[in-house]
Amino acid sequence: MTLRVALVELPLYDNTLPLTSGYLQAYVRQDPTIAGAIEWSIHARAAHHPRESLLAELLEADADVYAISCYLWNMRRIRWLLDHLRARRPDAHLILGGPQVMEHLADYVQPGTANVAICNGEGERTFAAYLGQLHTGQPDLSQVPGLSYQSGDTLVTTEKPARIKDLDEVPSPFAAGIFDGGEYTFAVVETNRGCPFRCSYCYWGAATNDKVYSWNVARVEQDLTWISEHGVESIFIADANWGALPRDVELTRHIVRCKERNGYPLMVSMQAAKNRPDRVTQITEILVDGGLLASQPVSLQTLSPLALKAVDRTNIRETTYVQLQSTLREKRISSYTELIWPLPGETLASFQSGIGRLCRSGADAIVTYPQLLLRNTPMEQHREALGIRTERVADDIAEADVVVQTSSVSRPDFDAGIWFYYATVVLYNARCAFYLARYAEREGKRSYEHFLGAAARYFQRRQDVDLCRFFADSVAQLASYDINNVGKVLHQLLRSHRAEVDRLLADFLRDEGLYGDHRLRGLFELDLIARPYVYREPVVRPAVELTEVRIVGQDRYHYLVDVPADLAETLAGLDRLGLPAPTAGALRVRVDHLGRRKMPYPRHRSLDHNASYCQAMMNRLRDILPTWTALSPAPAPAR
Repeated sequence: MTLRVALVELPLYDNTLPLTSGYLQAYVRQDPTIAGAIEWSIHARAAHHPRESLLAELLEADADVYAISCYLWNMRRIRWLLDHLRARRPDAHLILGGPQVMEHLADYVQPGTANVAICNGEGERTFAAYLGQLHTGQPDLSQVPGLSYQSGDTLVTTEKPARIKDLDEVPSPFAAGIFDGGEYTFAVVETNRGCPFRCSYCYWGAATNDKVYSWNVARVEQDLTWISEHGVESIFIADANWGALPRDVELTRHIVRCKERNGYPLMVSMQAAKNRPDRVTQITEILVDGGLLASQPVSLQTLSPLALKAVDRTNIRETTYVQLQSTLREKRISSYTELIWPLPGETLASFQSGIGRLCRSGADAIVTYPQLLLRNTPMEQHREALGIRTERVADDIAEADVVVQTSSVSRPDFDAGIWFYYATVVLYNARCAFYLARYAEREGKRSYEHFLGAAARYFQRRQDVDLCRFFADSVAQLASYDINNVGKVLHQLLRSHRAEVDRLLADFLRDEGLYGDHRLRGLFELDLIARPYVYREPVVRPAVELTEVRIVGQDRYHYLVDVPADLAETLAGLDRLGLPAPTAGALRVRVDHLGRRKMPYPRHRSLDHNASYCQAMMNRLRDILPTWTALSPAPAPAR
């Protein structure tokens, strides 16, 4: 009996290498009893691919078995496909796998539904046994480990198989030639499976019983070499903690050697190990020197001890974090610190305090993700005890449930936290009031928490301003879930609404009673001049009058600025700009906005495309920050 098997993946990005499909096919092909009886086809299309076109492609495959990988980012699209495939091909067998559907058959399959099953763990062994039963012509699915299915009106779930400890039991799909002939831009790579941590919001540790199993180093190197030789532009290393193992350093060097030899990949991203900042910094430096990485993520998630306890997580020590930031600055390596809002145990006050502490510690950029309630996590299992309430994002592709309330965060608190984060993006990440805020904090005039909170409330009142209306709409629509949402904010701050933002911030400082202070106003004017340009484009003069500093010259990418002596001395004490304190009078400085690795503004690209670029550039902030050069003491103004 010949089986036609269609493997279906709907990743986030076009031209993504279908790694899961490769694993399944390579594993099943080892079994001589069924290997020759299966005709394979792989259907990998981005989740946003037109659904009618995808359905037509799957129907044309005329498969006996459709095996579909399911994640929260594609599950609504898959629900639609599932309904239409069952209606058009009632004789076909469908098997779903992935964290979104595991242990949740009843959410997707009605009682009495035949020919639909769900895999409840690692897919390779379960899928091979499933196809083996179908191949007999009289399948007994109760003999398939790790499976859920409907038998009449009864939901049947079989015992899960043990995890695969020797991962080399799963042959390399690269070496097997499964991906030969494909054109791929993006590849997900695993070198191990498992996570030693038990963070309750994350599926990784909850699913793997703390054990980490690895593939043979030589096999991983061969797979990475294939990716390089076949011109794949970007790699995401999907290990839960890249840098946790000593061998990760040498594997990183191997990727760089491949790039030097073949020209690819062009970029590498990773989930960095949180308990080995020294090794992760070494890996980051290797990738930065190799032109493959421009920033190091630091995943703290929260600074609240109560929240850390509630989610069963430990962080690196704060002193270690501060030292890590200092080391990265010295090496001119960008970093971004990741938080999640709102974790159980976190309060609005502790979230704001955590951001304030990160600002004081010198974080390059602070990235806050919404808390998604993921399937099959301890948090989902204890949602009632934790007081968790969710709202589903209005999306016809994804099935994302955003946590909007916990026992310690009310629904209004949740909104206030999002507004506070938007204020952080404006004033801190985008550097719109960076020096002013740092000085106000140092001198005890305004703490970061006070300053950012006041800005958030002011932005809420200013619905006459495009940027503030964008914030309000985003909060109301849970748009912070959108991976490009903050990128759209940055596009407005650093390009399309630059003048509007200048005026908005000046109005805010007046409202706060800060505009009359000579030094604070002077630092704000320097913030206006130093606010980065995310694209490589000509600088423009600020849209508000400068009274404390003078722009005395300007060309395409540079300003010449005369800074009063007291202001220059203050500025030099706030940041490592290399500016000398003036011995007398004002200091003339050159502010250079040329930057590193910026691209010109792509006028014909969509806002989503440009927002993705802007988000990436915030995470590699040191590529777009201006440089300062002292030229000479400024000549005295003519009388």
